[in-house]
Amino acid sequence: MAKQNEYTPDSVYHPGETLAERLEELNMGSKEFAIKTGKPEKTISQLLHGASAITPEMAVLFEKVLKIPAQFWLERQNNYDIAIARAKREADLKKEIDWIKNIPYANMAKLGWVPKTSKPLEKLEHTFAYFGVSNVTGFNAYYMNQRVPVSFRISLSNTKKPWAFAAWLRQGELQADKLKAVPYHKTSLLEALPQLKAIMASHPANFFEQVREICSCAGVKVVYTPCLTGAAVHGSTRWIGDTPIIQLSARYKQNDIFWFTFFHELAHILKHGKKYVALENVDYDEEEQLKEQEADDFAIEWTFSKKEEAEVMRQEIIYLEDIITFAKKFGTHPAMIIGRFHHKKLLPYSLGREFIKPIDLSEYE
Repeated sequence: MAKQNEYTPDSVYHPGETLAERLEELNMGSKEFAIKTGKPEKTISQLLHGASAITPEMAVLFEKVLKIPAQFWLERQNNYDIAIARAKREADLKKEIDWIKNIPYANMAKLGWVPKTSKPLEKLEHTFAYFGVSNVTGFNAYYMNQRVPVSFRISLSNTKKPWAFAAWLRQGELQADKLKAVPYHKTSLLEALPQLKAIMASHPANFFEQVREICSCAGVKVVYTPCLTGAAVHGSTRWIGDTPIIQLSARYKQNDIFWFTFFHELAHILKHGKKYVALENVDYDEEEQLKEQEADDFAIEWTFSKKEEAEVMRQEIIYLEDIITFAKKFGTHPAMIIGRFHHKKLLPYSLGREFIKPIDLSEYE
């Protein structure tokens, strides 16, 4: 018997085959069956040869003549249609198999974001499920071509490794979805800034937990997502619906960089609104570069201001004891002063390293 198309699986048969078997049992020809059901003989012939499908109307008519419930025929047809669709999808996936080479799948699997597998087709299916898309076209439309500006508002097509960035950002979305937060309230976030700075200054062991709790009370979700190969990023800020999300990678795993990045991302929420998405290593235009500078200035002000830096620099010789004293005076952590001076090459890189605290946020992945 002819199949409907080349994707027909061997284990699932077209309901026309079952119909043919039943008619043979009843010693009833297709013409007689057509007359009894009131359907054209051509329609019945096409059905018997797998060239057409059983409709609900036909199933009800068959029920009366064959004494087999209409639901039986509809289930057979549905199972066959789904099997055909799955087989066709597998064939379509094989055409896209090379695309999976762009995805840092092994790294993602190691982090537990996708199941471990060495089979390309399984990798492809798991990757599409991870991103919540059906195929490469859907991925490109959403992440590369800004087809959904309300949800994403950024194109990754200008990044060096767009697929890695997309995977990192997607993980942040999935993590944020598990967190609870009150509706965003800008005033509450502004009022929380001194408290957040105090946590930076003391840098307790549970600092990240405290930061998340304070931010969630202002309607901001904060997540930690480790870096992926190809996505060298410290942090990102974007809005998902009416909720701002700060996604941090803790890249380099040291406190001075973490806190500067955190306050930088806070600035984007407070100053730049829902339409702005902050992400490193994206080609920004001149206006966006100004916003990034504005966020840097905000982070400087809240971690170790230029005025405070100038006060420290008035010292003829800077000793570590002086830095500790200034840090207490300014309400900051010594690492913020030392890190700045290291960056500007005002202190030997080896000096003050004991104040640069290593951080491990793996429990928050």
